[in-house]
Amino acid sequence: MDLNKWCNLKSEPSLKHLTEAGFGVPKEKQRVPVQELVKAHIESFDQAVTDGLCRVVEAILPMEFMYKGDRISLSFVEAIIHTPAVSKGGISSDLRVFPAECRGRRCTYRGKLVADVSWSINGVPKGIIKQSLGNVPIMVKSKLCNLHGLSPKELIEHHEEAEEMGGYFIVNGIEKVIRLLIMPRRNYPIAVSRPKFKSRGQGYTQYAISMRCVRGEHTAINMNLHYLDNGTVMVNFIYRKELFFLPLGFALKALVDFSDYQIYQELIKGREENSFYKSCVSEMLRMVMDQGCMTKAKVLNYLGERFRVKLNLPDWFTHEQCAHFLLENMAKNECLCIHLKSDVEKFYMLCLMTRKLFSFAKQECMEENPDSLMFQEVLTPGQLYLMFLKEKMAGWLVSVKLSLDKRSQRVGGLTADSMTKLFNTGTDLTRAFEYLLATGNLQSKTGLGMLQDTGLCVVADKLNFIRYLSHFRCVHRGAAFAKMRTTSVRKLLPESWGFLCPVHTPDGEPCGLMNHLTAHCEIVAPMHPTTTLPALLCSLGVTAVDGSPGQPYSDCYPVILDGAMIGWVEKEVAPSVIESLRRFKVLGERKIPPWTEIVLVPQTGKASLYPGLYLFTTPCRMVRPVRNLGLGKQELIGTFEQVYLNVGIFEEELEQGVTTHQELFPHSMLSVVAEFIPFSDHNQSPRNMYQCQMSKQTMGFPLHSYQERSDNKLYRLQTPQSPLVRPAMYDHYDIDNYPIGTNAIVAVISYTGYDMEDAMIVNKSSWERGFAHGSVYKTDLIDLSDKVKGDDSIVFGVKPGDPKVMDRLDADGLPFIGSTLTYGDPYYSYINLNTGQSYVTFYKYQESCIVDNIKVCSNDTGTGRFKRICITARIPRNPTIGDKFASRHGQKGILSRLWPAEDMPFTESGMCPDILFNPHGFPSRMTIGMLIESMAGKSAALHGLCHDATPFKFSEESSALEHFGEMLKAAGYNYYGTERLYSGISGLELEADIFIGVVYYQRLRHMVSDKFQVRTTGARDKVTNQPLGGRNIQGGIRFGEMERDALLAHGTSFLLHDRLFNCSDRSVAQVCMDCGSLLSPLLEKPPPYWSNTRHRKTICLLCNKSDSIETVSVPYVFRYFVAELAAMNIKIKLDVK
Repeated sequence: MDLNKWCNLKSEPSLKHLTEAGFGVPKEKQRVPVQELVKAHIESFDQAVTDGLCRVVEAILPMEFMYKGDRISLSFVEAIIHTPAVSKGGISSDLRVFPAECRGRRCTYRGKLVADVSWSINGVPKGIIKQSLGNVPIMVKSKLCNLHGLSPKELIEHHEEAEEMGGYFIVNGIEKVIRLLIMPRRNYPIAVSRPKFKSRGQGYTQYAISMRCVRGEHTAINMNLHYLDNGTVMVNFIYRKELFFLPLGFALKALVDFSDYQIYQELIKGREENSFYKSCVSEMLRMVMDQGCMTKAKVLNYLGERFRVKLNLPDWFTHEQCAHFLLENMAKNECLCIHLKSDVEKFYMLCLMTRKLFSFAKQECMEENPDSLMFQEVLTPGQLYLMFLKEKMAGWLVSVKLSLDKRSQRVGGLTADSMTKLFNTGTDLTRAFEYLLATGNLQSKTGLGMLQDTGLCVVADKLNFIRYLSHFRCVHRGAAFAKMRTTSVRKLLPESWGFLCPVHTPDGEPCGLMNHLTAHCEIVAPMHPTTTLPALLCSLGVTAVDGSPGQPYSDCYPVILDGAMIGWVEKEVAPSVIESLRRFKVLGERKIPPWTEIVLVPQTGKASLYPGLYLFTTPCRMVRPVRNLGLGKQELIGTFEQVYLNVGIFEEELEQGVTTHQELFPHSMLSVVAEFIPFSDHNQSPRNMYQCQMSKQTMGFPLHSYQERSDNKLYRLQTPQSPLVRPAMYDHYDIDNYPIGTNAIVAVISYTGYDMEDAMIVNKSSWERGFAHGSVYKTDLIDLSDKVKGDDSIVFGVKPGDPKVMDRLDADGLPFIGSTLTYGDPYYSYINLNTGQSYVTFYKYQESCIVDNIKVCSNDTGTGRFKRICITARIPRNPTIGDKFASRHGQKGILSRLWPAEDMPFTESGMCPDILFNPHGFPSRMTIGMLIESMAGKSAALHGLCHDATPFKFSEESSALEHFGEMLKAAGYNYYGTERLYSGISGLELEADIFIGVVYYQRLRHMVSDKFQVRTTGARDKVTNQPLGGRNIQGGIRFGEMERDALLAHGTSFLLHDRLFNCSDRSVAQVCMDCGSLLSPLLEKPPPYWSNTRHRKTICLLCNKSDSIETVSVPYVFRYFVAELAAMNIKIKLDVK
């Protein structure tokens, strides 16, 4: 991890790079800060497919089963994932497949997974077979991607962005991101109190110690220790989504062959005086004795007998081996403390957890909040990918066994050839992975130790660059919490300072559950071996776990490294141990990785967190850089560690001997998107939240390669500009490459009344000069094999001289590029090669468009006929009344009038503003940042500068008003940014001074053209005859109960009759006056000799006469209702007068 990347930050933004020579020439290298945004995704994936894959192969147990009296064993020896390439039998010049191709052809960017499977009969190895297990999706720009390490120039040659970041998968042509999820911190015992634990059985209390154990290859399992009210402890673990319980005494005795006295001694360390505790411990050990289990072997036999049913092990395993399987779980990821290798380590860990549980149950230590960031880490995409891969590879072995059972008659003797054939019948992993990424749903037998199985993936919208970027910085709490009634999960806790942004969270349903990482926060990806650390700790003064320290245990801290108990350290020695470790960590000595987290939870004499010295080096934790004042270097600190450090922000706050660290920047608590808000420290907080949402909805430049893309919908701003006032981070991430708005001259004035309630007036001349003009790109994928199933002779083309084509289509049956399509024009035409018959399809959208480009696609092997094309159309969308705009301060407004320039107010120099903003938008919203931006923008335009709008630059002592006021004064303008304006209608000078300046405005994607809905006549429901709803099918808008009440209250009953009857489902029905039936009047049956023209009477079948029938108007739904009731034997009688 490069710790110096924040040192050489440009402090001032500048317009230099807009005027530099060599504009448009690709740079030598990609811009590092932009690439760093997706680092967490790419690094974790690289880790998963290199080191992680080897670990998975080691961890998957051999599959053992009986076949015709022989013991057969299958196991993986090695696995490798290849880079994406053309499948066998394909026709191509370059065998590599690139992401742009997959997007255009709507297929998946994937590489082949090949494994070496070794098989043996009765323990005699029979050889190794190379077997393809299917294709797995590959993350773009990872080590396995064909774009890895390419320069911007080469990327452009491969139809990508120059600054392509990667970090996503391409599934069916859609870019999908695996969400970062928050998980409990791995291998750390958390004290939780949940009233629902009481319902787990007789005598259970709400106290428990919970631990999420995670192995090297990221396999996870949750285990709990429950406190029972008789003073005993139950161990609880989950295996295959089922809960299992085991008394603690059995677990401890099964792990180690210690005598009861030794176990007793270990359990009471640090609590030697507590007689209640001692009696509880001896009671737990007595329970084991009562079952007659004296030794480890007997305990294992006892447990194996009980658990055997659930473990699906082969018959030849003894009870004892079953229990080994249960506890050592060298197997899959069964049961206790799976992150530890040896049984003795597990024993010491369980003892520590028991001591913590008792002190928690007796209120000697505090409950820990699982919602606090201290006890959390992140589930990275690589981790989920690897866990899923492991489960599916193990599943493949099972599928081979099942397939052999089915075919046992046909297979006969097992040879290398028959085994190869058999392996090919195993379920390949292609479908499972694509399903996971395409839907975000996890289909898994074990649940992978996670709380949710939906919503794991999201589409990376390329709406604009900021929206796209925030997908990679977003951390979600999990779908399980969204349905919870409590709000405690959503709270912003002080511990998350510097790791999660306090501003950038959506308002509404996901508020507080979907957070964003701060710009400086990183996620640890590498795994580092910690074998040298225990020896180093012992040399610093830590007593080994089985030694005895100089002081009584109650005056010592337990030392825990990555969830393994290493030893004890005396209270007096601990601070010096910490100091040495921190020095080694910052200076990079003694093999201590820079992302180590060193936490000393002190004894306070009160009930606080359970004391101990914790060291973490595991991946997936959040860390961030701060300056270590003692050593004068940057140091990475973690979420748990931060709570016990004293970190200052400004120079004035630092106290000698107290403050140990300092923030790199005052704004380091903000996320990337929040850092783009100018002067955000002068705004009310909710406005900054709104702006974080709105900057992700602007029409801007999502990308540069419009010609290469075939996304369903892309927005483009025709006239973007670089803001004159912007934070330093705007240049750091080079957002000028992907601009999102336009500088506008804004006058704050209430003019004409067309600007009430957040509306705004735009100067019509500015609009005609191209202010905020934009367009939308829509792509249609047309696949003839879907349209006409099973007929291979259908291709695009046109029959010569076809009148339906009207010379609008080219000879290949496709529209001309650059031609305009309106409703009802020929769109494309296809022809049957056998019959010569051609079919024309017409353009079905109301809005006219211009054909931008057409791409011809084929299938994955390159052997397809001319059957698939992508047509991209460009729809011009210039601002109209009702389109939404916003400044960068959460001040959204709607364009209410395009006001002619001659009627706009103007300044003494004859300048007309572009936008009139209503002054009533300021008082209640308190967006002072916008007023400052207006003054700063004005002075920037006058002096030809670009102002720095980074938050926390100005303070009470040096105020922004003075700074920019002086600059305006120097340019000969009013100090307060106001000017005299003249009315555009009368030409008279307005009495008040009007505040006018330059503000950067964004055009949002919410446009009237996409929202308006109108209907005269159209589609109706088949059953009720009432108009259908929905904008796409020209449906109506529902006139509901409440609207009906409004019309009733107004007394406009005729209008009500019109809406609910005439314009809905008025129908004419015949009803019999005598019997009042709607169903019985029917036309009389004609004898065969009657002519068709003869008039037939309507006769009531019940009364048998035709003179009592009248015609009435009723809603069609009523007739349907009567018929339905008749089917249930209920008769409806109408009383017609």
